[in-house]
Amino acid sequence: MSWLTNFVRPKIQALVNRAQIGDALWVKCSSCEQMIFHRDLAERQKVCPHCDFHMAIKPSERFSLLFDEGNYQTIELPAAPVDPLKFRDRRRYADRLKEAQNKTGRDDAVIVVHGAIGGYQTVVCALDFNFMAGSMGVAVGDGFLAAARLAILQKAPLLIFTSSGGARMQEGVLSLMQMPRTIVALDEVRETGLPYIVILTHPTTGGVTASFAMLGDITLAEPDALVGFAGPRVIEDTIHESLPDGFQKSEYLFEHGMIDMVVSRNKLRDCLINLVCLLLDKRPTAEIANIGDQEVDIPELASENDTFSGDSPPLER
Repeated sequence: MSWLTNFVRPKIQALVNRAQIGDALWVKCSSCEQMIFHRDLAERQKVCPHCDFHMAIKPSERFSLLFDEGNYQTIELPAAPVDPLKFRDRRRYADRLKEAQNKTGRDDAVIVVHGAIGGYQTVVCALDFNFMAGSMGVAVGDGFLAAARLAILQKAPLLIFTSSGGARMQEGVLSLMQMPRTIVALDEVRETGLPYIVILTHPTTGGVTASFAMLGDITLAEPDALVGFAGPRVIEDTIHESLPDGFQKSEYLFEHGMIDMVVSRNKLRDCLINLVCLLLDKRPTAEIANIGDQEVDIPELASENDTFSGDSPPLER
């Protein structure tokens, strides 16, 4: 063995490994470009401490932060037809599906789980943007329908986390049919009086926005999330005008009454617990006074011709 193998190579490997470890310990914010220590970022749920930028987060990480003690169960979704149209563009759709499945470790872009949130049994459905941009095909429609029926079965609220590029073009009209299909499933939930809460995350666009994403009993959004049907560039090219600053951002939609609240990820769990408590527990917050058969004197409104004496002021009409 030469000195190159025994001495030089270990030194080079040590330097390379040290650089890789250093890169893993620090994360650069894509908004303000500040370096953040990985533990500080994890404690803040991947929200930049310098500019409050909300970085992308996996559904599994979101579930662990949302459910009590991070405990939840994932349900098995029905198998959807694979490549029903035998679609091919530059690559076969079946090959794209296999690549996304290997990348994410799941069958499609939808994940349905259930567990306790603040002590309330809750069903949560989320779209994974890492799986073909969270696009909605037949499998996503099946997953939404399964989540709705599970919520009805458990008499639990239904929460949806959206992150999608819209309908999946590789499934053609079948993907577009998931829009009315998800709305029918949502109507079944509403007929039982169960709450349906939507949390819009970056980005939520296309057919998802045009269907179940904007039909929540209460609609929340993370800060600076892009929410819309068509993208800003497409709209500008269509109307030949410049769009306002922040157009289609969650803060802009809140100011114009499209959503109910913009909630930071760090405060989302507490906000959802309060909302679920208010929507499920319809009992009054205090005891109702029971006056029984007691008579209560209700003063009548005085007419304009009445006169008043003493310190009693006249009653306004």
